[in-house]
Amino acid sequence: MYELFSKVSVWMIPAIIVFIPLYAALRRKQPVYETFVEGAKDGFGTAISIIPPLVGMMVAISMFRASGAMEMMLSAVRPAFDYLGIPSEVLPLGILRPLTGAGSLAFTADLIQTYGPDSMIGRIASTIQGSTDTTFYVLTVYFGAVAVRRTRYALKVGLFSDIVGFFAAIFICMYIFR
Repeated sequence: MYELFSKVSVWMIPAIIVFIPLYAALRRKQPVYETFVEGAKDGFGTAISIIPPLVGMMVAISMFRASGAMEMMLSAVRPAFDYLGIPSEVLPLGILRPLTGAGSLAFTADLIQTYGPDSMIGRIASTIQGSTDTTFYVLTVYFGAVAVRRTRYALKVGLFSDIVGFFAAIFICMYIFR
């Protein structure tokens, strides 16, 4: 059964990429190329409109890391993690992940390269990477693209879900792999 799913999954994305334009052209009689060009034109305008909030977010992340605020936060919670037996090496990932996808992925890759993919730290880091989201990036880009100024509860709910995903990833990995 595993082999069947492996073989099907290799061809699924290319099949979908071919199927959708063919279905649109043949069955729905849609001008596929013209529709694509029109969508690309709209996408370019969206990309231009999200650049200012994206640059602001990147500057804020750089300032946060360069100021030493992240290290100060880590040193405050490290004793509690050590007491619970949680590897403190994954703590920066819990802070970086809601802020930046590329930064957290680079940090995860560094942890995996240092400790190995089958180590507890590597497994926890990989699970955190898949269990949390880049909340600030999502709010900046998507809400900025549609000019939403009042995000209401989106930030609170997003950060709460990141915290739950972070701790769930740690405890599930510690339960399964110990």
